[in-house]
Amino acid sequence: MTDEGVDDTDENPDGTDEGLDNIDGAPNDHNDAPNDHDNTGSDETEGDWRQFWALYLARFSAGFGLVTLVTLLPQFVNTLGAGGTTVGLFYTGFTVAQTLAIVPLAWAGDRGDKRTVLLGCLALGVGTYVAFGFVSSTAGLIAVRALQGVVATGMGLMTLSLVGELAAPSTRANRIGKANAARFLASIGGGLSAGWLYDYFDGFQEVFGLTTALFVVTLAAVAAVLAHDETTVPGFPFRDLAVNRRIVTLTSFRAQYAVAVTLVRSWVPLFAGVVAARGGLGYPAFAVSVIVVSEKFTNMVCQPLTGRLSDRSGRSLFVFAGGAAYGLVATLVPFAPAVGGAVGAPNTVPFVGEVSAAFLPLVALNGALGVADSFREPASMALFADEGSDGDGVASSFGIRELVWRPGSVLAPLAGGWLMESVGMDVVFFLGGGAAVLGAVTFVVVLRRFHGAGALREW
Repeated sequence: MTDEGVDDTDENPDGTDEGLDNIDGAPNDHNDAPNDHDNTGSDETEGDWRQFWALYLARFSAGFGLVTLVTLLPQFVNTLGAGGTTVGLFYTGFTVAQTLAIVPLAWAGDRGDKRTVLLGCLALGVGTYVAFGFVSSTAGLIAVRALQGVVATGMGLMTLSLVGELAAPSTRANRIGKANAARFLASIGGGLSAGWLYDYFDGFQEVFGLTTALFVVTLAAVAAVLAHDETTVPGFPFRDLAVNRRIVTLTSFRAQYAVAVTLVRSWVPLFAGVVAARGGLGYPAFAVSVIVVSEKFTNMVCQPLTGRLSDRSGRSLFVFAGGAAYGLVATLVPFAPAVGGAVGAPNTVPFVGEVSAAFLPLVALNGALGVADSFREPASMALFADEGSDGDGVASSFGIRELVWRPGSVLAPLAGGWLMESVGMDVVFFLGGGAAVLGAVTFVVVLRRFHGAGALREW
């Protein structure tokens, strides 16, 4: 999700959010001009740097909590004896909760004070991560994971919307890249610390105690530094933004890409950590952490740069290139053991211990996935931010971006869990990679059809 927007409080009076019936008609200046949103008068003034850093800290905390769960999922699966369908429900419960939370939270943020909504989500996060340390059943795990979905949705929408209101349009994707870099930095720290603490204490409570403490610190920092949000958008912005021509075009890619990212990011740690009898490599928790962190690290390092480049060079090209590359790399993940054996990769890695020849190739492939996605994410977020930044409701624009993601992210884990049990884990990565490539091709076709041959470089 992104973070940008301006503080306009009135709905756009000149038809920015026209219906789908205009797609085949005369071109609309707002939707087709390459950089309208980036050249608006006083938009170049940015907010207090301390508020940016408070929001980056909130992004950090959200990422820390999410990757902790991803890293420890194989341990939950092994400890609770969860089957493939239950694994799917672990992800689906999260995404269903997110889906239900998007519209009310985004509407509350645009209609009222985003700062207040963010503080409420942080407080809920404190309670959620305390509860994770005491989960003793698969039903309890799915229920608490659903609460985490509400927390993640609210924090994502509010932090990115507030960054958008503080940022200048000409630095929009760069600011988004920095906010995402904070999230990925947390993912690295969370992944490594979660695996190490679990291996050291042989339990979950110490891991989630650290996460809870981080949320308490973030809650205090946001309350102390972040100013009240005075931006108010009347009405129900979702109605008009949902048929915005640019958003409809982006949806043609994003709906399919959701399947790809959900499957690949969910099943890489499972492939690494689940016992070999169930199709995995059976690595210990810290080894899984290193593999997960490789994608976060490359994404973190690259996003500020790729965001800045997309601000200058056109964002839709970065969406296409990143999405297509992600799909191609994803299809190679199941071949990590074969690659490791062919190149003679070591079975023992310093600081990690005994693994297998697949370990280093899997680290490299997951890192390559991070590089590919770093081209897509800040550019995609900035494009959605542009459509809500002129008073149409930036939180609602991000909300639509999240809603588009939900069908794929809800259904993909169920399909992945069934494929894992019925066919094999390799097929999960083939499905994910194919969905990403198909989404990128569809995006180019729709972009050329509705916005012209030059749109890939102009947007």
